Amino acid sequence: MKAIVFLDSNKSGSSREAIRAADRLGYVTILITDRQSFLTKRQEFPDVHRMIYKNLNDMEDLRKQLRDLQEQGFKIELVVSFVERRVHAAALLNLECTESTQSVEAIPVMENKIKTREALRDTPYGLAFSTLENSEDILSFLTELENQLPLIIKNPNSTGSKDVIKVNNYNQLVRETHRLQKRYPGDPILFEEVVDGPQYLVEALVEDGVVHIAAVIEQDITTGSRFIITGYSVMPTHDAEFAFSLVEAVTDIITTVGLERGPCHLEMRLCEGQWKLIEINPRISGGAMNAMIEAAFGTSLVEETLKLLLGLKIDLSHRIERHIYTHYITVEETGRLERVTGRRKASAMPGVLEVFVKPRKGQMLYEPESMGHRYAYVIATGETAEEAKQNAINAGAHIQFEVYER
Repeated sequence: MKAIVFLDSNKSGSSREAIRAADRLGYVTILITDRQSFLTKRQEFPDVHRMIYKNLNDMEDLRKQLRDLQEQGFKIELVVSFVERRVHAAALLNLECTESTQSVEAIPVMENKIKTREALRDTPYGLAFSTLENSEDILSFLTELENQLPLIIKNPNSTGSKDVIKVNNYNQLVRETHRLQKRYPGDPILFEEVVDGPQYLVEALVEDGVVHIAAVIEQDITTGSRFIITGYSVMPTHDAEFAFSLVEAVTDIITTVGLERGPCHLEMRLCEGQWKLIEINPRISGGAMNAMIEAAFGTSLVEETLKLLLGLKIDLSHRIERHIYTHYITVEETGRLERVTGRRKASAMPGVLEVFVKPRKGQMLYEPESMGHRYAYVIATGETAEEAKQNAINAGAHIQFEVYER
């Protein structure tokens, strides 16, 4: 029995759709999870043929589990994760279980923002940066940075915009530095220059050093105390000069970090005509990313990712081409969810392809401090990019979260 083993999954989004894709491709799907709630709601995972509860931080126990599966007759073709914190572990286990040629060494470089900055130090795509180690004289270090404000300050292992803060003055710099030190004791802190300009997300697959760009998505960023991306506009066509410069930059960056085979996504800013890398990650983006690419082009990026890692022929050709906009919805106050209204009205609005609401009654909802605090989305299409955006936003306005104080 040919099987694909998934380390972890979310309830929805790209990681869950990858399991469904593996099922469609005819593989036995095995999910190893540390989420007890998944086992208690097993009926919600019909696409998972076997679910196993394990401590995902115990690599030796995971190795033993994989050996047990092989002894039970499963031919493990791939061990993979589409959940950021499990990507590297899955790639290491995959290397041990299969004849994989995935670029495992490049994954930690992409996952750690300091390693990424160091790799790009001598390229035009890098940012000026400094790092603070715990052993350093903090006040002297911060005093030297004062004349470089504003700055972006972040934990090098942060995901989903969590703990990524723009500091505009010295008092903010000191306060946020101490907060990160308290929250992540022992971790270094990364300080980066601020760059302005439109921001784009690039989804790519790398096949034996050849970079295949699956999608380019312009991002709308809501800036408050944090950077939250609340809108994604999938671009079906691009100006020739824009496309050439972006492909050149993405290819150079991927080559520099050493990725020869595997998926990745890059967040890029076009600053005064020069591409700058904001971050790179060794997987497809989560949330609605696969759904919006499929809506725009008829291509399942998670399925093509699996095929790439399985050593099969990939196909990123466009079956269709549509303007797609995805509008994410957050809440304005923290509290427990009482009810959600407006889903049917939103679904009936012009151009709407999908309405998704994530939380259930009684769940705590938070004012946005990370991408995980986005609680619904609307995917819509239109004759133009602007019409698709307006359709999504108009529909999203109907969705209301009623919360009560905790």
